[in-house]
Amino acid sequence: MLSLVVVVLATVATGFIVWANDKRHGKYGIALPAGVSAAVGTLSWIAFISAGLGYQPGATWIPWILPIVLGTAAAAGVVVYLGRTRTKHDTAVMTKALRL
Repeated sequence: MLSLVVVVLATVATGFIVWANDKRHGKYGIALPAGVSAAVGTLSWIAFISAGLGYQPGATWIPWILPIVLGTAAAAGVVVYLGRTRTKHDTAVMTKALRL
């Protein structure tokens, strides 16, 4: 369970770091990347532990490191996608409002 606690704390921290480094972070909430990162990290930890990778010699690092990497990648992907989508949507709404 200690590895799960470390994974959750580390993925939440990386989610906040991803949010802080995004130039469009005003388009979505601060908790979105952290939540996505924690959810993906937790689910991948559960999958790795269920697969037995946490107790095999030579593979004990997988439930500690890989969920953090996967959670960070998921947070970055969500940020890039939502940042672009929200910017396009907001630009279209502003253009429509200004044409009136």
